[in-house]
This record gives sequence, structure tokens and C-alpha cells, in this order.
Amino acid sequence: MLRIEDLRSGYGRIEALHGITIEVNAGEIVTLVGGNGAGKTTLLKAVSGVQPVSGGRITFEGADITQATPHKRVALGISQSPEGRQIFGPLSVEDNLRLGAYRSSQGSAAVEADLQKIYAMFPILAERRKNPAGGLSGGQQQMLAIGRALMSRPRLLLLDEPSMGLAPILVDQILETIASLRDQGVTVFLVEQNAFAALSIADRGYVIETGEIAKEGTGKDLIADPAVREAYLGV
Repeated sequence: MLRIEDLRSGYGRIEALHGITIEVNAGEIVTLVGGNGAGKTTLLKAVSGVQPVSGGRITFEGADITQATPHKRVALGISQSPEGRQIFGPLSVEDNLRLGAYRSSQGSAAVEADLQKIYAMFPILAERRKNPAGGLSGGQQQMLAIGRALMSRPRLLLLDEPSMGLAPILVDQILETIASLRDQGVTVFLVEQNAFAALSIADRGYVIETGEIAKEGTGKDLIADPAVREAYLGV
């Protein structure tokens, strides 16, 4: 579904990604783990089109999207839930969700049906749908950010640090939701600080170090890898 080939990107004269090559197949959860500053968020932003690239190629379902605009990528079926959630605090929960469907061509009835699906997935959002989004707890805001991304009906969902700052019980809930999305036919490319939990639900994973892919394998294989365990799993 997604192929990233020899991708290079940076900030000014500083190159952050040094020839990244990654594949994400349809129906998979693929996890990208690495330390702070390794290039994880830069890579996701490059896939969603908000980070310029200086070399390499990105293809989605066989089409070259390297130079496609972000809104075009959303229309093609790529959506991102960004690091830090980036919800619109003064707007209501429901208005935030409706903004996620801005590019939808399905019509108002389909948007209403999608809203009900999100509310069924995250009942607390239904309870607070008329409340300002800025008044939600951190975990509820993360649910809203994921729900907003799903409102565009993506085939590929990019998730950047969905468990950041959350209590362990909420981390488990968010990761269970991510696993359920795969069962619903959504392909997921996940960046997550909780490496053990993320690799546990992943079909495959990559380890990125200083802008380069250092290791790749199944989620189970990476969990069992002594170097990965020492560097990222605290073992």
C-alpha cells in the first residue's frame, strides 16, 4: 500500500532522514520505534505531505505521491493523527469530528453515519459532543484526534505518539482500539514511544536511528532482539 524509497528530508541544511526505505502492506499495523530526534515524526509528516522531501520517492497504492499536496493525499485515503493531538480547543467535540470529514464526498448522511461509528468507538465523545474540545482530558483528546482522522475514511492511518502523556489504563485502551482498526480494514503506520506495547500489536516493525533504518522484522522478532530490548524496551 505504501512504499517509501530512499527518502531524504531535513530542516534547512540539516538532513534528518538519510535515505529511508520502508514498506507498509495493506491490512498491516507497522510500527516505527526509535529515540527522540531519530526522525520518526519527520517521516510521518513527509508521508502526509506537510514535510518537504529533498530526495527519494513515496508511492501509495502504486501511485507516486511524492509531490502531491497534503489535501490530495487525504482525498486519496491517507490521514494522520498528529503528535500532540492538535485539536481545535474552542470548537465542540462534534465540530472537531466534522472537520475530519471536510474532504469527504460521501454526502451528509454518510458523515452522520461515520459520526455514530466514532461515538460507538469512543462513548465518552458522544457524552461530551457539545462540549469545547479543549476541556477534555488528555486521553479524551487523543480519542478525539484519532476519531477526527477516521472521519475522512482513510485506508492508511498515520498515528504519531498516540499514548504520549496518558495513564497506563488509557494507553491499553488506545492500543486496543488501534488493533481493532486493523480488523476493520484500516492499515496503520504507528509511531509510538511505548515500544513494547506498539510492537506487541504490530505485524511488522522498523527501528530508526539518527535518520536511518537500523533494524526491521516482525513485531515479535524485534521484541526478542537483545539490542532492541536493551535500547527501547528497558530490558
